[in-house]
Amino acid sequence: MDHFSTENLTAERLREDHLADLVALHLDAEVSRYLGGVRSAERTKTYLDANLAHWDQHGFGLWVLRTKDGAFAGRAGIRHILVDEIDEIEIAYAFKREFWGRGLASETATALTDIGLLHHELPSLIGLVYVGNRASRRVLEKSNYLLERSTFRHGENGVLYRIRR
Repeated sequence: MDHFSTENLTAERLREDHLADLVALHLDAEVSRYLGGVRSAERTKTYLDANLAHWDQHGFGLWVLRTKDGAFAGRAGIRHILVDEIDEIEIAYAFKREFWGRGLASETATALTDIGLLHHELPSLIGLVYVGNRASRRVLEKSNYLLERSTFRHGENGVLYRIRR
């Protein structure tokens, strides 16, 4: 599934030519504060390469999100991630600040959940959130993810939410 759309967004499979948009997103300190910190252009290139390889290996991964008029809004995806030495599959999303507070994260989380559980028939999905990120916690709760446990990630206290098929 290379493309999908929601009421307000279109999503296209991550490509090499999305690097500039990702670099700008990851250099924003406010956006990156719950993503493990600001990433340099070099770290974002490594991130891009890893996520392109994820697509090749698993048949799903990150998408670039655009408004209906084509403006870059952020990125989102479904990907394998190690959490406390356990291979999990998480939904993840990050938006440019100008798109915060518009319900786009909830819209995206719902779409990602449907893609993961229904299209790919994955047994469960997680959302991994820093404890202090109340907005993302609300997004997961509204999307019917259940708080499962606490964890520690990137030197911060986090919580793991899960939804099952």
